[in-house]
Amino acid sequence: MDDDTADSVAPQVRRLKQRALRDRLRESLLFLPLLLLAAGVVLEEAAQLVDRHAPIGWLDSFTMAPDAAVTLLATVAGATITTAGVVFSLLVVSLQLASGQFSPRVLRTFWRDRMGQVLIGLLLATFAFCVLALSQIDTSAEHAPTLTMTCAIALALASILAIVGFLNRITRQQYVGRIMERIQLEATNLIKDLPYGTQMGQRCGEPIAAPDLPDAGAALLVRSHTDGWVQQVSHRAVLAAVPPGSTIRLETRVGSYLIRDEPLARIWPAPDAEAGRRAARLIGEAVIVGATRTMRQDIDFALRQLNDIGLRALSPAVNDPTTANEVILRVTSIMRPLLRADLPDQAQRDGDGRTLLTPWDLDHPEYVRHAYGQIRLYAGAHPQVALTLVRVLRMLRDVTAEHGDRAAAVGELDRQLAAVIADAERAGLPDSELEPLTAAAGRRQE
Repeated sequence: MDDDTADSVAPQVRRLKQRALRDRLRESLLFLPLLLLAAGVVLEEAAQLVDRHAPIGWLDSFTMAPDAAVTLLATVAGATITTAGVVFSLLVVSLQLASGQFSPRVLRTFWRDRMGQVLIGLLLATFAFCVLALSQIDTSAEHAPTLTMTCAIALALASILAIVGFLNRITRQQYVGRIMERIQLEATNLIKDLPYGTQMGQRCGEPIAAPDLPDAGAALLVRSHTDGWVQQVSHRAVLAAVPPGSTIRLETRVGSYLIRDEPLARIWPAPDAEAGRRAARLIGEAVIVGATRTMRQDIDFALRQLNDIGLRALSPAVNDPTTANEVILRVTSIMRPLLRADLPDQAQRDGDGRTLLTPWDLDHPEYVRHAYGQIRLYAGAHPQVALTLVRVLRMLRDVTAEHGDRAAAVGELDRQLAAVIADAERAGLPDSELEPLTAAAGRRQE
């Protein structure tokens, strides 16, 4: 393995790391506010420079006495920093409510809200602008710097408008339907990228039947170098990391949890020591591991978030079957296009004879189980929820059956349908409640 191999892996790895960095910055409550704070400092210095060297005559309507300017700037500075504290408090309360009422995993939808980040940054920028302007007001001058005061007033008005917009947005964001809609849209965007694309990964070879492999003891075992959730994987980078003619099997997938020193990949035949160390390093770089699951490549994470909301809604403490019904419908909005889409091949071979195996990637039947298997267990005691579940499963079965190569997914949908009826019977529902379920499932009650 030479430098050309590392060069071919580097762009793929760099792209993954850039996407991971963008994702972390998008969820940061610090990054954008700090940028706006720095912008406020730069704006104040620029305004002071213009006021000293090139006063703007048409801003005379904002001319005021230095004492009045000092009072105004001090008032705005005190009000904005106080309001910033209130906004932080509102954010914390929103996060607590969302975590307790829905799921801790939906908090990312609040962290990623640009409106809150912009408001905090705007308040900090206004505060910094006014404080710096206060230090440069000459009380013995005839009037205060005109452009500086104009900018201070404009920032104050912008902050007020942003506060009103934020309050409107944060009240709407707490509605569970909005939360589920955002989760669904993120998953739908990933599904549109299947089977290969810029987000879910590019094709790295021709599809083949999975070959018979020698004993695992004959392979080079690459172990995980850290603990955490697999957020992204570049299959092209993984395949390019091994010598030509090699077969590599990934022992993990996006969305799974890795434990340090757990098997990450196996390579047949085992390369020499130097090539093996280099391959292990490149493979480790091609698998992005983080503290939390993300929606960069993980469609299953959307199903997990929605199921968490539905399970909490069906708990005795909440007892909200209406929300559970909406969860099932949102999950189905994800599953319909997913069952119609082709998934990436689990065995591929490139032009240099390298073979990549990804047997742990989810297939259509596994997606069906993850989507409905858990919420189904708790829906049996709720006739309306069970009826919604039966209807969407029957619809998905009919849609999936139109594809000749989806027999396994159709079989799993049939199994889930039968399980819903069985769960309802075990829950002790009377015949009057079971009859609509069996009719919707397309079978007679025994």
